[in-house]
Amino acid sequence: MPFYSGNELATVYEDALEHGFGLVASNIAEPNIMMGLIEGADRKNSDLLIQLSAGASRFAGFGDPVAGLKSMGTYIQTIAEQYDIGVFLNMDHQTDLEFIEKQVELGIPSSIMIDASHEPFEKNVKRSQRAVELAEQSDEEILIEAELGQIKGAEDNIESARAFYTDPELAVEFVDRTGCDLLAISVGTQHGVAKGKDLELRPDLAGEIRDTLRDHGLDVPLVLHGSSGVQPEQLQQMLTRGICKINKDTRYQYEYTRTAYDLYRENDRAIVPPSPAQADRGTFFNDTDWSPDKDVFDPRVNGRNIRERIADVHAQLTEVAGSAGRSRFGQ
Repeated sequence: MPFYSGNELATVYEDALEHGFGLVASNIAEPNIMMGLIEGADRKNSDLLIQLSAGASRFAGFGDPVAGLKSMGTYIQTIAEQYDIGVFLNMDHQTDLEFIEKQVELGIPSSIMIDASHEPFEKNVKRSQRAVELAEQSDEEILIEAELGQIKGAEDNIESARAFYTDPELAVEFVDRTGCDLLAISVGTQHGVAKGKDLELRPDLAGEIRDTLRDHGLDVPLVLHGSSGVQPEQLQQMLTRGICKINKDTRYQYEYTRTAYDLYRENDRAIVPPSPAQADRGTFFNDTDWSPDKDVFDPRVNGRNIRERIADVHAQLTEVAGSAGRSRFGQ
């Protein structure tokens, strides 16, 4: 297995539920973000849940999501073996059951999120049930996360113009009928760029969902999507109410681009000639005395900066979420 399996991941969630902390599930789109995440988690002795969306898989596979999953899976496994923490992979916001079936067949992910939340309730149940069946029929140990309710905003071509909060009683029926291992709920967060001060968060609803599920013998971990703009104090309120998986994507995307921007803005004359007339890239500036500075434009310079910044951000998030110092697999 390229990563620890769903069985080991389930034990991390059990710890999180018992001790009131969360695992920050972090999306990647390219290797520098992934390497920064592993470094940040290792620095804080926190287990790490990396996430790949279908879009990220297609991007990594030059249009072929299966090739992307295989290539990124091998890459993550190779790097993770250098560290003494638990590393897991979740396939985030999956809508294509055929692709999910292939993921299960390959046995690469630790968990898969089937997202049929944009469908009517019965169709959501049916598609989520099928994802659970695919996992149960295989020899692989893969957890299935499903979603009930809709989160405002757009994520990987799934878009909702408004939020539809999760109903606690429907959550009981949904979990009971689908058999999902984790439940993503809608309690006021938002996909994409959002500020915590503008969100109408409902930690009370998260607690009601958890209590209602428990009253029916369904103590499944709850998942908070769209949390990039959620502030630390807001997040900690959620963690006391059954949330133990917190998704982050937009924050890392911003940090990636901002880090590159800062480097190139501060060193613009090392990359762009002083006069537009001298900007003949076709001859690599053969007709001017100016030359670009490879100590700045070498992609590895920016890549190292990005890894360091992502590591710092993720390390801080493990402190906020409470997973720092709690790796079940660290030495």
